[in-house]
Amino acid sequence: MHNRILSGIQPTGQLHIGNYLGAIKNWVKLQEDYDCFFCIVDLHAITLPQNPIELMANTRSVAATYIAAGINPDDCAIFNQSYVTGHTQLSWILGCLTPLGWLNRMTQFKDKAGKHRENAGLGLYSYPVLQAADILLYHATHVPVGEDQKQHLELARDIAGAFNRHVGKDYFTLPEPQIFGHATRVMSLRDGTKKMSKSDESDYSLILLTDDADTIMQKIKKAKTDPEPLPESVEGLEGRPEADNLVTLYAAFTERSKEFVLAEFGGSNFSRFKPLLAEVIIEHLKPIAEKSAQLNSDQSYIDQILRKGGEKAAAVAKQTMAEVNQMIGLIGSDF
Repeated sequence: MHNRILSGIQPTGQLHIGNYLGAIKNWVKLQEDYDCFFCIVDLHAITLPQNPIELMANTRSVAATYIAAGINPDDCAIFNQSYVTGHTQLSWILGCLTPLGWLNRMTQFKDKAGKHRENAGLGLYSYPVLQAADILLYHATHVPVGEDQKQHLELARDIAGAFNRHVGKDYFTLPEPQIFGHATRVMSLRDGTKKMSKSDESDYSLILLTDDADTIMQKIKKAKTDPEPLPESVEGLEGRPEADNLVTLYAAFTERSKEFVLAEFGGSNFSRFKPLLAEVIIEHLKPIAEKSAQLNSDQSYIDQILRKGGEKAAAVAKQTMAEVNQMIGLIGSDF
């Protein structure tokens, strides 16, 4: 079997540079060497209430961004998760084999549910099981993940092992994580200790992929820093999360190391560094924003891409579900 990649992004709000650097930019490189399935995880999005019209619009917008960033829909399956019913079917089966103790250890539920844990929906709690189903449904061998998703991938491996033991054979591949790049975790421009997030209250905490040049320049200039100049070594960034974040962004957008960036800018004040960082980001994002806008103006084309990708994904999922159903004793229509 070919090495296969499965990854996806939630269609909740507009995408930002954290989504791009932590995921999409890396996917563009992976498509050359892997059989790639890139989904828009709309089922994960509804773990919290969504406006239906906005959800559909955001789903199409994320698909357009994938293509604008360089993912080739002729080579990769680009699809929305809900198109393939196997995701929910397999999630139920895997959920029946997942001990509550495993889910209770998941930190993301605790973070998202917060003090209102008793009122949180079951979907938010069982989210990691659906995530495991997403991966295992396609027998993905590798999953590109950020540092904050490693725990979920480890759970997916545990669930795969539980299923394999249940049926007495090594049916599901144990997926391997792929963590790479200079910016696997992009932090907020207002607080270098927090991850950049669509849900942040301040618009100045993140740069959207659709932001124009003036907006990007303004957000970078207003980004939180400290009074010291940039250090001349990476060790000098320790204890300086905002400085580290900006240097990381420059390194990621120029595809250089942080050491290289500091060799050039060490000793410089942020008043010199920030405009240059903004220019680098603007130059990189401009063609993506223009292409996204063009694609978003043709909804029928995006729907055609999603349907084509969904059909490719569904063919793989149908085979998996036929085999899984037979192994656990469910009589289905596929055999």
